[in-house]
Amino acid sequence: MAVGTTVDHLTETYRAHYRSLLGLAALLLDDTASCEDVVQEAFIRVHSARGRVRDPEKTLAYLRQTVVNLSRSALRRRILGLKLLSKPMPDMASAEEGAYDLLERDQLIKAMRGLQRRQREVLVLRYFADMTEAQVAQTLGISLGSVKAYGSRGIAALRVAMEAPA
Repeated sequence: MAVGTTVDHLTETYRAHYRSLLGLAALLLDDTASCEDVVQEAFIRVHSARGRVRDPEKTLAYLRQTVVNLSRSALRRRILGLKLLSKPMPDMASAEEGAYDLLERDQLIKAMRGLQRRQREVLVLRYFADMTEAQVAQTLGISLGSVKAYGSRGIAALRVAMEAPA
């Protein structure tokens, strides 16, 4: 009977998939520092709860789910912070965010940000994290039909956004 994933296995999984986890966070968030914080916090949380990861093969799934959940929480905190600000934030990007301008996928990332939260999560997990529709459904806690619907609508919205003049 397994007692959970080992520290070594968790560390190996984290090291092997750090870049993909960082990329996952980058598609859900919008600045490098937050993405790195989310991925590191995900490792710490899964490390603390590694006894509950009975099947070592699911370690990566736990890390991905934790990254998605922490990204959601970060976005919620930002929204609350924006509501509490007395004046609006400037539209200028910070120096860290300027790194994203160098990516060839800048237009895609902007279009992804315009999607509904669920559509964006489904597309990121399905195509960036290379998960099956069933894995996406399990990760997000929604039905397979919902994954297909969100995915289809998200792709249609991306097509429209990508064809629009910048």
